[in-house]
Amino acid sequence: MEQQTEYTFGQKAAAWGVHAFTASGIVAGFWGIVSVANGDFFMAFAMLFLTVVIDGVDGTFARMFKVKEVLPDVSGMTMDYVIDFATYAIIPAFIIYEATKRGIPVEDGGVYMIPEDLRMLSAAVILIVSALYYGKEGMVSRDMYFIGFPVLWNLVAFYLYYVTNLSPMGNFIMVLVFAILHFVPIKYLYPSRTKKFMKLNILNTVVFLVSNFALLVLIEWKYDLPNALVAARVGSVLSFFYFGGMSIYHTWFDPDTKDI
Repeated sequence: MEQQTEYTFGQKAAAWGVHAFTASGIVAGFWGIVSVANGDFFMAFAMLFLTVVIDGVDGTFARMFKVKEVLPDVSGMTMDYVIDFATYAIIPAFIIYEATKRGIPVEDGGVYMIPEDLRMLSAAVILIVSALYYGKEGMVSRDMYFIGFPVLWNLVAFYLYYVTNLSPMGNFIMVLVFAILHFVPIKYLYPSRTKKFMKLNILNTVVFLVSNFALLVLIEWKYDLPNALVAARVGSVLSFFYFGGMSIYHTWFDPDTKDI
């Protein structure tokens, strides 16, 4: 019979610390909700960036401190699902529902990012398809790709708000397009787990996060740095197209990634 390993107080404290770090993502998410309610979209998106960083590194900490072995009765994966659904679906849906184009309030002549009579429908579509996506078997393939566009509505909300300049109806159409893509069997990178080109994928993810956060700060804080703004936009767009291009490659052209 295999003898159960006894872990020290310090090991257990470290494991609980990792779980607390994971759980802090929901606090950042709540701050994001409060920020949207206050009309502070800079802070709302900043909090969503923070949740992405937490979500991106907590798995590394969990493996480093052997959290599964030390605390087998606490499921970090379940915590992740709960927090991810809030920060990748619910809060971005609220942003898309509440946001106006270029942040100009409606009372000052601004228009909603989505046609006013379609705002609730947009939020409902995002939330329903996200719940369905989380519920389906095979959300992640055995070779570690997302099958169908993953629940990344924070990304969609950011690009519609800061990067593109579509009309409200154009934004609504994009919401529908990404909702449909949840169920189209295209293979999307799982940057921290897809093994092929992993170093390049992680590098691109860093460029993606840094350029978009720089774009957020430069636009909201109105810095007069045109070259930096151009560089941030270029980094944002190129890293986005990298993810799209790799999805096409892995789905239809890469002979090593046919297992879905």
